Formats: sequence, structure tokens, C-alpha cells
Amino acid sequence: MIKKLDWLVFKSFVGPQILTFFIVLFVFVLQFLWMYIDDLAGKGLEINVLGELIFNFTLVFVPNALPLAILLAALMTFGNMGENFELTALKSSGISLQRIMSPLIIFILLLSVGSFFFSNNVVPYANRKARTLMYDIQMKRPELNIQAGTFYNGIDGFSIKIGKKDPETNKLEKILIYDHRDSEGNKSLVMADSGYMNMTPDEAGLVFTLYNGHAYNDIEEKNRPATMKKYPFRSDRFREQTMIIELSGFDLERSDLNLFKSNQTMQNMAQLEYFVDSLSERLEARQENYVREYTTSKIYTRRNYQRENAEKDTGNYKNPVFDIDSLYESLEPIQQQMIVSHSLNQARSGLQFLQEKSSISYGELKHVLKFKAEWHRKITLAVACIIFFFIGAPLGAIIRRGGLGTPVVIAVLFFVIWYVLSLFGEKVAKEGIAPVPLGMWESTVILMGVGIFLTYKATNDAAIMNKETYTHFFKNIGTKLRLIRKESTDEETGMQ
Repeated sequence: MIKKLDWLVFKSFVGPQILTFFIVLFVFVLQFLWMYIDDLAGKGLEINVLGELIFNFTLVFVPNALPLAILLAALMTFGNMGENFELTALKSSGISLQRIMSPLIIFILLLSVGSFFFSNNVVPYANRKARTLMYDIQMKRPELNIQAGTFYNGIDGFSIKIGKKDPETNKLEKILIYDHRDSEGNKSLVMADSGYMNMTPDEAGLVFTLYNGHAYNDIEEKNRPATMKKYPFRSDRFREQTMIIELSGFDLERSDLNLFKSNQTMQNMAQLEYFVDSLSERLEARQENYVREYTTSKIYTRRNYQRENAEKDTGNYKNPVFDIDSLYESLEPIQQQMIVSHSLNQARSGLQFLQEKSSISYGELKHVLKFKAEWHRKITLAVACIIFFFIGAPLGAIIRRGGLGTPVVIAVLFFVIWYVLSLFGEKVAKEGIAPVPLGMWESTVILMGVGIFLTYKATNDAAIMNKETYTHFFKNIGTKLRLIRKESTDEETGMQ
């Protein structure tokens, strides 16, 4: 009986889990495409390149999509069981909610472990491939598409404008071609009344066949003073002319996968630990150098000048006792101004030095904190799977609603709360405002408390999602307020 129950609960959960996982993953991929649509559009990318890019980013999104999918599946599964009174029947048979959840708890634990290893081993490599390919696509020149009425500068060294373009015959009218390959301004211009534009068979060049036009070229004057230059030019008229422009940069050039290997999102935990140790040691060494540089500089050591000279003269120095005010008053006014001005300059120099080195140290510290935060993220994403299950399962048992209606709304609400808390915690951790473990685990700890509370309430069949519970609560408050008001009125009447 118990084994059949476990198998029934497991089958009821796995179906929605797979469905919601792919739905959530699809939403994440759509979000990615929406964000980078400007970088992908008009690049003439092949289907296999787009497929590779989407596949790698899909792998990157798996650890992020899994917690939300588990939350949705748990809400749907236990919501359906509650709506069909299956939970009521099982509880009346003496089976507790924890026992009903036990096979899924084991499954979620295994799923969390798998999510951790996937995030630690697969995601860094997939992220590296995806980011490198995305960088190559962003660097790829857009597909050749010269529109009428505007200058096209997509070809290095040329600026092309056409007045009109016939979409049927591809005939061009009022063609202007500026040659800027010498980087000396508009010294070479070709104008034509009409023409055609075609690609070479190997797509390595662009062929313009021009009709009825002029070619203008400025002639450089040598050995003539600037005041005597006459700026001559050469003008050629033609009935037909063929012009070939070499194309480069329009093919997708693949970069080395190690291009972004130092980024924290493209490393596993062992690599992150190595970077944290090495960067921390470098930061400590630089801070020691900053202190040594400051203490040995004139800004800091000038105040020891008198002591150093006394030690050289006598070999035995005792701190002199003198009155600074009387010493200052004994100086001439101009000397006093010089001392004040010099002291202010020294103070400003010292402050500038400290601010500069502090800013550099803080920048390096934030770089270290990014690696520490990424190390914790790999664990928190896996733990989030367990947390969301202990939110979704008892909450589904409480609301007793299945399907994709109410569970989706509740799941999205909790996911947004978790996401916002995670972003806030990550921000304060990377800025050094709070310790990295505290910032990265903040959302997990808060939602863990919510999960424990919901599990306790679901175990005791608390009707926290029933509107009659809250209606009765506020009615009781209103009744007590009326009694208090009546008692106060009666007291005032008795006193009168």
C-alpha cells in the first residue's frame, strides 16, 4: 500500500515537473532572444550557428529554471490532490503530510545534487562557449543592405548613398560613392545616374556597374606653400564603368574559447577558489606596498626631519619639548603664510594619495568579492530547489487548487520575491556592504523560514488561504472595538 502511494505521488509530480521545466526554460530563452535581438538581427547567421548559441544558453539557464519549475510542479501536484480530496482521504487514513511528501523529498534532494554538479561542471563550459560565440556575432559585420536615401558606412573605407532602388530589377539611381581609404577626407567621389550592384561569385567583393557618371579626385600639391595652394582636382566622365570593392569582416570569425576564461561565471568552484586566493594575496601585497610607499614618502617623513638630523649629529636623540604656538608667533608674517600654505599642500597631497590608493584597493576588493559571490551562487541555486519544494508542496495542500491558474500566479509571486532578494543580497555582497555569505544566503534563509511555516500550517490543516478565516478574524476585532467603545460610553454616563 505504501509503495503504491509513493509511486502514485511520484508519477503525479514528475509529469508536471517535466512540463513546467521546459516551459520555464523556454521563457528564459525567449527573454535572452528579446535582450539580444538587435545583436542577432541582420547578421545573416546560419541556422547551425543560431542553434549552437541557443543550445549553449539553454544549458546556462537550467540551474535558474529548475527551482521555479519545482515550485510550480509542487503547487500543481498537491493542489490537484487537495482539490480531488486525495489528501483528505490519505490524512484520514493516518498518513501524515510529511509521509506523503517523503518520496518527493528524496527525489528533490537528488535533483538538487544533480543541479549543483551541473552548475559546477557543465554551466561554466556552456557559458564560455555561449559568451564567446555571442561576442563573435556582435563583432560580425551586418549583412550588406544598402537602403535608398541614406548613407551606408558598413564597408570599411567607403560611404555609399543611392537615391532610389527598384526592388524588381535591382536598378539603382543617383549613386554616390565616397572613397575614404586614404583617411584624408572626401578627396575621391564617384557619381552616376544609374547602375547595378552585385556580389562576386565567392562573395568576397561588391561589383558596381555604373552608367553616365563622373569621377572626381583631388590632386595633392607638393612643394607649394599653404597660402599659394590652388587645390586642383581631376574630373573624368564615363558612360559605363565597373567598380569592384573588396569586402572584409562579413564572415563569422570564431574566437578562442579561452577569451573569457577569467570571468567568474565561466569557472567551477575549484577555479574560483584559486582565483580568490591569488587575487586576495595580490591585494594584500599591494596594500602593503601602498603603506610602505606612503610611510617612506616626503608627505609622511617630513615631520621626522628634525629627529633624523639630530640622530646624525649626536647619535643620541631625545624628544624636544617646545611650544608650537610660541614658535609660530616668533616667525615673520610671510614665513607664517609660507608654513600654512606648505602644510595645506602637504595635507592635500596626503589626502589625494590615500583617496587614490583606497579607490584602487576597493576596485580590486570588489573583483575578489565577485568570485566569492559566484562560489556561493552555485550552492544557493541547488539549495533553492529544496526550499521551493517545501514552499510549493504545503502551499498546494493548503490552497487545494490544481492546474496552471492559481499555482502559476503564486509561483511567479514567490519567484519574484526570491529573485529580488537574491539581487539585493548579491549587490550588497559584491559591493562589500555585507559579508558575502550573508548577502548570498539572505534570500535562501528568508524563504526557508517561509517554507517551514507553510509546512507546519499544512501539517495542522490550517486554513490560512481561506477568506472566511480572515473575515472572522476582522469581525472579532470589530466586535471587541465596539465593546470597548460601549464600555467607555457607559463609564462616561455613570460619571455624569
